[in-house]
Amino acid sequence: MSRLDIPPFRADHVGSLLRPPALLAARADRAAGVIDGEELRAAEDDAIRDVLALQSEAGLQTVTDGEFRRTSWHMDFIYALDGVSSTDEKLQVHFRNAEGDLDFESPALSVKERISLGDTIFGDAFRFLREEAATSAPGLTPKLTIPSPNMVHYRGGRASIDEKVYPDLEPFWADLTGAYAEEVSRLADLGCTYLQLDDTSLAYLNDPKQRELVAAQGGDPEHQHEQYIRNVNAAIAGRPETMRVTTHLCRGNFRSSWAAEGGYDFVAEALFSGLEVDGFFLEYDDERSGGFEPLRFVPAGKLVVLGLVTTKNGRLEDKDTLKRRIDEAARYLPLEQLCLSPQCGFSSTVEGNVLTLEEERAKLRLVVETAAEVWG
Repeated sequence: MSRLDIPPFRADHVGSLLRPPALLAARADRAAGVIDGEELRAAEDDAIRDVLALQSEAGLQTVTDGEFRRTSWHMDFIYALDGVSSTDEKLQVHFRNAEGDLDFESPALSVKERISLGDTIFGDAFRFLREEAATSAPGLTPKLTIPSPNMVHYRGGRASIDEKVYPDLEPFWADLTGAYAEEVSRLADLGCTYLQLDDTSLAYLNDPKQRELVAAQGGDPEHQHEQYIRNVNAAIAGRPETMRVTTHLCRGNFRSSWAAEGGYDFVAEALFSGLEVDGFFLEYDDERSGGFEPLRFVPAGKLVVLGLVTTKNGRLEDKDTLKRRIDEAARYLPLEQLCLSPQCGFSSTVEGNVLTLEEERAKLRLVVETAAEVWG
C-alpha cells in the first residue's frame, strides 16, 4: 500500500517541538530587556532553521516551525484577534500526571468589542516557514497550526463575552467564524496548503467532569459540541481545494500533564460524521483516550492519525506494540484511512514536556519507521 502524497501523511506529527536552550535563553533575555525584538526574532529564525533540519532528518513529509515564536499553542493567536483582550484574571486549571497533580494558572480573556481580523495572524511566521522549507527541506509540506475558534469560547464561556457587545451568542459565533474564515483565506493566499486547527474542547467534552464545568458556567453540556462543530465548519467552508485541513483533539498537554480523561464516545458520532475536515489527529497513547470503537463513525474519505506515541515522557515505544494497536484500530476503520503520529505536541507551551531533544528525535524516527513498515 503506497504512502499518501497529500496531508495528513502516513507518518505525521502534531506540530509543537521542544524549544532549544538557546531560544529559551533569548526569550528570557527579551523579557528582561537585555535584547530587543529584532534580536529575539533572529534567535527564533536560527532555531527554526535547525528544527526544520531535525524534521527532515527524521524522514517526515511535513515540517512546522515547532511553534517556536509562541508562548502557548493557542493564546498568542487568540489575543491577536481584534475584540479579544487579556485580563488580570487568571483561570485555575487542574492538571494531572503520573506523579500526581499540577495546578496551573492560565491567562484569562475578555471579549469587549466585536470580533474581527486585523493583520493576518502568524502570516509572517508562515511566510518564513514556507520560504525556509523550500530551501532547507525541499519537497516537504509546511504545516501551520492554529487554535480552533472554539477555544475563544471554551476558556471562559458566556461570562467572558460582554453582554453589551453580544447580548445574544449567535452574532458572536458569526463574527468569530467570519474572522477565522478570513484568516483561512489569507493563509491560502500565502501558499498554505496544510492547516491544522487544534481543539481541546471537543476532547474535553468527553469527560463528565468537564461537562459539569460547562454546566456550572451556564453552558449546555449535552449540545455544546454540536455548536462547536458548526463553528469549525463555518470557519473552513471557503477553503480552496488546494488546502488540506485537519484537527487535533487533545485532553491537555502542559509539562507532561493532562486536564481531562475519557474516550471519544460522547462526541464521536456528531464529530466524525459532521466535522468537515480532511483528517483527525487523535491521542491514543494510553487508557485516558479510551478504545478505538468510536472510529466506526468516521466516514469514507476521512483520515485518522493515531497518536500512539506519547510525548508525555521519553520512554520509546515498542514497534511491534504500535503495529498491534494499529491492527486493533483497523477493526473499526480500514487501514488505508489510518496514519500514525505522536499523541500531541512535544511543547504545547514554551516550558515543554519532560523529555530530552534526543528522545524527541527518537520518537519522530519511530513514527516514520513504523509507518513505512505498516503502509510501505
